[in-house]
Formats: sequence, C-alpha cells, structure tokens
Amino acid sequence: MESYFYIPPLLGAFGLLVALAIYIVVSRYSAGNEAVTKIGDQIHSGAMTFMKREYSYLVPFAAVVIALVYWQLGSSTAIAVFSGALSSAVAGWLGMYAATKANVRTATAASESGAETALSIAFYGGSIMGLCVASLGLIGLGTLFYFIGGGDHYHSIEGFGMGASIVALFSRVGGGIFTKSADVGADLVGKLEAGIPEDDPRNPGVIADNVGDNVGDIAGMGSDIFESYCGSMIACIAIAGTLAVTESRSEMMFLPLALASIGLLSSMVGIIIVRVFSSLSPASALRTGTIGAPIVFIATAYFLTTSLLGETGVNVWLAVLTGAVGGIAIGLITEYYTGSTPVVKIAESGQTGPATVMITGLSVGMQSVVLPIACIAIIIYLSTSLTGLYGVGIAAV
Repeated sequence: MESYFYIPPLLGAFGLLVALAIYIVVSRYSAGNEAVTKIGDQIHSGAMTFMKREYSYLVPFAAVVIALVYWQLGSSTAIAVFSGALSSAVAGWLGMYAATKANVRTATAASESGAETALSIAFYGGSIMGLCVASLGLIGLGTLFYFIGGGDHYHSIEGFGMGASIVALFSRVGGGIFTKSADVGADLVGKLEAGIPEDDPRNPGVIADNVGDNVGDIAGMGSDIFESYCGSMIACIAIAGTLAVTESRSEMMFLPLALASIGLLSSMVGIIIVRVFSSLSPASALRTGTIGAPIVFIATAYFLTTSLLGETGVNVWLAVLTGAVGGIAIGLITEYYTGSTPVVKIAESGQTGPATVMITGLSVGMQSVVLPIACIAIIIYLSTSLTGLYGVGIAAV
C-alpha cells in the first residue's frame, strides 16, 4: 500500500504545471491600450504590495506559533504547521499574481471580442488559483503523509491544518477589512466630496478598492478554501487513524488524499468542459462544468474506493456520492437565489423605496439558507448510516 503514497504529491506537481500552462495562455491575450494597462498595472502593483506587507506581519506571528508547537508537540507537528502555512501562502501569492494579470485581459476581451472570449480568460484566470490551492494541498499534505502519516504518528499531520488556518485568518480578515475600508472611503470622498462617479479611475481610492477586491476575494477566499480543503482530508485521516488496526486502516487513511487526487484531475476536465461550452451563455457554460466535473469524479471514485477497500468500499463510495450530489445541489440552489427570480423580486421592491429593498433582501437571504442546510443534514444522515463518522468526513472530501 505504501508504494502508492507518492502519487498525490506527484499529481500536485503536475497540477502546478497545468496552472503554469494556463497562465502562459492567459498572458498571450491582449492587455488593452495604454490607458487600460496603466490602471491594470496599478491594481496589480497595489495587490502585490499589500500581499508583501501582510506576509511581513504574518511571518513573525507564524514563527511564534511554530516555536510553541515545537515546544509542546514536537518537531513533526511543527514541521506540519510550517508546511501548511507555507503552502497556503504560496497558493495565495500565485493566485493573486495570475488573477490581477487576467483581470485586465478579461475587460479588454469583453470590449473587443465579446462574452465568449471574456469568459474563457476569466475562467482561466480563476482556475489558476483553484489549481494552485488543490495542487499545493496535495504536495504539502501528501508529502507529510508519505513520511509521517501512514503509521501511529498520524496526529502530527493535524498541524498542517493549523498552519493553513493561520494564513486564512490573516488573508481573509485582513483582506476583507481592507477592501471594505477602501470601498467606503472611495465612495465618500469621490461621490460625496469631489462629485466623481463611482469607480472612476481619477479617484485614487478606486484603485485601492479594486486592490482590496482582489486581495479579499482571491487571496483571502483562496486561503479560506485551502484550509477547508485540507481540513476535510486531515479530519478523515484522523478518524481513520482512531480505528482498530485492521488490513484496511492504512487504505482508509490514504483514501482522502487519493480522492483529492482524482478530484484535481476531474477539475481539469471541468476546465476543458467550460472552455468547450463557452459559446453558450456564461451561466450555462459554468453550470455544465460544475455538473460535469463531479460526474467524472463520482465515476472514477467508484473504481478507486472498491479497489482500495474491496467490498466495504461500496458503502464508502456511496458516502462520497452523497457528498458530491449534495455539493451539486447546493451549488444550483445558490445559483437560483443569486441569479434568478429572487434577485428580480429584490430589484422590483426598490420601486417603493430603500426600506422595502432591505426587507425583501433580508427575507430572501434568510430563505436562501434553508435548502442548503437541509442538504447538509441529509448528507450527514446518509453518510453516517453508511459508514459511521468516517462517512461524514469522506462525504466532505
């Protein structure tokens, strides 16, 4: 079984190469005229400067945490914390760099070539961040598992999640605070004091606002997703590690990484699907990719689980199936509440004043969480019935 432990890190390295190839493709598109590139360069420079400053505060904080972990829990866990923080930080940095380069090219393509080309560039730019998150998670977590996770020292690997959480805390909260401060400041100074229209490049606060949008929604969200992505795998490994020593214990500990590996490959298929269907409306193309990639994943997961776990793998695969189908359902529900009839109702309520907009928006927001929570409850019930607590973890993966 141990002979397969090297596969997730290798697939992670392959994922980074694919991300690099996509970045090269994106960079070949036109960045627009001089005025457009000037604004794009300012946003890119501001975003990278923010990242440098944020990481300059993050490094000493992380160093103190790592030192305390080393003192209390030993070198293996400290290495895991360092690996998690480094992997998350690198993913955020690479994703931010690529996205700020893709943004200006998306705007230029939308102006000169239409929605189809703009969708391709935008999706490529975002997929770089996604591939970096998934790939670096597999490289970091997979390498740790290769050296320390397969035996009785699996608890050390839990430090990887803590390291990822440190970066998520700084990037998500710091980026979110910055973008809202810049947004409000730009609106107050520009529209109220100077009489400049919203998002006018003559207002320096607008550049800061766009920098904040990138920092909060790309690096911040990416580090948040990285933490959840790795946390679900770590939880599964920990649950499997508490099981009695049996022939399948090692396989059950390895399964989350194996599923994440084929998930990475399925995501690449999803990128291709979106590109193929980009001639459709953007929503239809994205929806096709959102459904197509999990279908590929579900099919390959069946062969993976049954080959690793034998007959017991069927129930584990059914738990995986509930998580994947539930994820698709939650995605479609979210799409409905953010891009369909409920949004129209909120807009129509604006005809009678701001108060009705707030009331309608609040009520729709409260209503929108009911079905996703119901889906999560069903997933937990079915996966627990199939394989116990391990089923909940594997469904999350």
